[in-house]
Amino acid sequence: MFKNIKAPSLNTALKASTVAGLAAAVLATGIPLEITRSYAEAVKVQAPSVPSFANVVDAVSPAVVSVRVENRVNPVSDDDANGFAFDFNGRGLDDLPDALKPFFRQFGEQGPQGRRGPQGHHGPQDGKGRLRPVAQGSGFFISEDGYIVTNNHVVSDGAAFVAVMNDGTELDAKLIGKDPRTDLAVLKVDGKGRKFTYVNWANDDGVRVGDWVVAVGNPFGLGGTVTAGIVSARGRDIGSGPYDDYLQVDAAVNRGNSGGPTFNLNGEVVGINTAIFSPSGGSVGIAFAIPASTAKDVVADLMKDGQVSRGYLGVQIQPVTKDIADSLGLSEANGALVVSAQAGTPGEKAGMKAGDVVTAVNGETIKDARDLSRRIGAMTPGKKVELSVWRSGKAQSLTVELGTLPAEQKDASADDGDQAPESQAPASEKALADLGLTVGPSDDGKGLQITGIDPDSDAADKGIKEGEKITSVNNQEVSNADDVVKVLNQAKKDGRTRALFQIQSKDGSRFVALPINGQG
Repeated sequence: MFKNIKAPSLNTALKASTVAGLAAAVLATGIPLEITRSYAEAVKVQAPSVPSFANVVDAVSPAVVSVRVENRVNPVSDDDANGFAFDFNGRGLDDLPDALKPFFRQFGEQGPQGRRGPQGHHGPQDGKGRLRPVAQGSGFFISEDGYIVTNNHVVSDGAAFVAVMNDGTELDAKLIGKDPRTDLAVLKVDGKGRKFTYVNWANDDGVRVGDWVVAVGNPFGLGGTVTAGIVSARGRDIGSGPYDDYLQVDAAVNRGNSGGPTFNLNGEVVGINTAIFSPSGGSVGIAFAIPASTAKDVVADLMKDGQVSRGYLGVQIQPVTKDIADSLGLSEANGALVVSAQAGTPGEKAGMKAGDVVTAVNGETIKDARDLSRRIGAMTPGKKVELSVWRSGKAQSLTVELGTLPAEQKDASADDGDQAPESQAPASEKALADLGLTVGPSDDGKGLQITGIDPDSDAADKGIKEGEKITSVNNQEVSNADDVVKVLNQAKKDGRTRALFQIQSKDGSRFVALPINGQG
C-alpha cells in the first residue's frame, strides 16, 4: 500500500527558506562549519600494452650508415645548374628502366656546392673535375670487418663512396661488387683494426604479413631516422625484373632510405628498402624491400667474387594464363610457357621446345614464369636439374645441365630468340575472319602476316597488332590459312575451346590463346 504524502504548508516552506538563508549567511561570514569538500581527479587511463621499438633501435643504429655517392663535376655556364654539370659516364641520375621509374625514387639530393667534401675527395681529380656529392642513400654493416650492403641504384656510376656512421664518423668505402638484376651492392670500409657493430639476416620463413617492422635509414639526408610499420604483403612483382619477390611494408620510406634495412623486433634484417610507389614522390605507405633470403645469397656471392653467377636455360618464357592453359589442355594456369629456345643453349640441347610448359623443377612445382626464373637463377651453373614439362597433352621429363647466365642477358632463364616456320604459301584473308584476323603472305616468306585486326575481336583485346606474324598454332607450324584451319578443326575435335597462337613481332615472340569461332 502506498503512503499518502501531503504537500508542505506555506508556513513550513517559509521557515525552511529562512533556515537555508541563515545557513548561507553563516557561510558568508566565515564561521567554521562541518562540511565535506569534493574535488575532480586528473584523468588516468590504463593503456593497453604495445610494443616499443626503442630497444631494437638502440641495438641496430650503430650498424646502419648513410652512403654518400660522389662523382666528377665539371664547370658549365648554365646558371640553373649552379655552375656544375654531373657526368655519370654519359648517363643521368634517373637512368633507370621505364618499368622502374614509377617505383624508384633516386637518392640524388645534391649537396651544397660550397660544402667541402670528405678528406681526399675535394680537390681536382686527374684534370677531369672535382668529386662532389651527387647522391645519398643508406646501408648497413653485415660483418665486423666493414662490409656494407646497399642498393645498386644508389652507388651505380659513382666514382667514390663515403660511409657516414651514426656518430658522424666518415669512412671512405670501396665498391666490392654490384648486381643490377637484384639491385644490390656491397661496399667495404677499412676500419684500421676497428670492429664494427653488424646485423644478421632474418629467416624469411618466419616473416608474416602483419608483423611489426622497423625501417632505419637516412631520408632526405637528415641523418639516422627510424620509422615503423607492418609487413603489408609478400611476393610483390613491381615489374623491375625476373627476380621480383618484394616484401611490401607500410613504414614510411622516402628518398634516402634506399639501401637501408628493415628490421624485425629481434633486430634481424628482413629486407632492404629499395623502391616506393608514390604519385607525389613522398611516402604514401607503400614501400618495397628485397627479402633477406634473396639478399643473403647475392651478397655472399658479391663478397666472394664481386659478381653473381646464375644458372641459365636459354629459353624465352611467358606466364600461363587461364586461356593458354585451356588451349593446351592443362587443368590449372600454372607453370612457365616456353616461347622459344635459342640454338646452342642448355635448354635447346636438352630438347626444350616452343610450346612446352615447365611445371616443376626437381619435383618442386613452378607457379609461374617468374618463379622459374628465380629458381634457375639461384642455382649453380653446371648443375643438372630435372624439368617436368607439359608437351602435346602429356607430361614428360627433361634433364638439363645449366649454363652460366651471360652478363648481357636480362634474366636467368629467358633469352630473346625467334622461332618461325620455314615455308610460306599464299593465304586467304577470309579464313581467319571468325577470330578477328585477316592475314596474307609475310614479307620474308615465313609465317602469316597479320594484315588487319577487328577492333572488337578477342585478338585485338589480347594485344595482337597489324604487322605482326602468326608462326604456329597449337605448337604446329603454319604456312597458310589452310594450315591454321586444319589445326583449329583438330582442336575442336579434341574438345578445346581455345587455340594457342604464336605471334612474332619486332620485339620478339609470344603466345596468345584465342577462342575458336568466337567461343569464350
